[in-house]
Amino acid sequence: MPAMENGLTYKNAGVDIDAQDQALARIKELARATFTPGVLSEIGSFGGLFTLQPENPEAPVLVASADGVGTKLKVAQMAGKHHTVGEDLVNHCVNDILVQGARPLFFLDYLATGKLQPHVVVELVSGMARACQVHGCALLGGETAEMPGFYGPGEYDLAGFIVGLAFRDRLLDRNRVAAGDSLVALPSSGLHTNGYSLARKVFFETLKLTVDSYVPELACTVGEELLRVHRSYFAAVWPLVEAGLVKSAAHITGGGIPDNLPRALPPHLGAEIDLKSFDEPAVFRLIRQAGKVPEEDMRRTFNLGVGMILVVGEQHVGQVLSRLVLHGPGWIIGRVVEGAGVRFVGERVG
Repeated sequence: MPAMENGLTYKNAGVDIDAQDQALARIKELARATFTPGVLSEIGSFGGLFTLQPENPEAPVLVASADGVGTKLKVAQMAGKHHTVGEDLVNHCVNDILVQGARPLFFLDYLATGKLQPHVVVELVSGMARACQVHGCALLGGETAEMPGFYGPGEYDLAGFIVGLAFRDRLLDRNRVAAGDSLVALPSSGLHTNGYSLARKVFFETLKLTVDSYVPELACTVGEELLRVHRSYFAAVWPLVEAGLVKSAAHITGGGIPDNLPRALPPHLGAEIDLKSFDEPAVFRLIRQAGKVPEEDMRRTFNLGVGMILVVGEQHVGQVLSRLVLHGPGWIIGRVVEGAGVRFVGERVG
């Protein structure tokens, strides 16, 4: 397959992660000024923590998060298949509060479109309802906005808001992490819901493919690959959280391992990631090669086959790995080390 002469980056595909980080620094200041005594977390955590009883250490904690599906929606719209992106949305939000140590209580959605198409709405909500049922989470309500002139024909956007429950003594806490702790990875099911601006540019502009194009390297069509459902890790990880076997965890979303794993570590500690420990899925190899994407961009744009990383004390690694076998095995991807930042060692597999 042909490739571009000049390598693609996430920035020239339209997404500037560095600009987002700069904006977030200012947003943190604005949000912090609104904090009340019930707030237990800083902006930038995977989920926000709030308690109704700040003085009671045994009081339950509400954990909330909001997210969207991003330009994966474009692929769904191109394919005319809308039943999976609603599931993506719920699973993404469930994972974000799971890494705080919370189980989901209820979910709300926001759907905006140029012209409401009932069959599309039904498909979207059926996906959300299916995922909510799996997690014992109520689809409590939402908002549908019809905005002609703002969205083009067939276009829509989707966002979700989740609230979960945790207890302060069971919250996953990065301050419990120590140098020498193991990093246990769980595989992703594909791109999940991140990096689609760059992926779409590679598949549809560089390679000139369509959603129906069969790609031998992927053993499926482009649409089938790009619409794989964002995996939920709740069934695999929640029992480990309840058993006290996990210190901290990171959901590997936008920003990849370099930007997400440090959110699960104390500021003075970093991570060493062994590239030899896993085989990178074919879709990422194809994007890298066809788009001539620099390695730094690959690592900060995509999960590269790693959907979640658990920080586990050495004494519990055996138990964690044996329990994960029931849900699709995990593996030791690296360890916690002194000094901030993420370092990659070894040769990439595949």
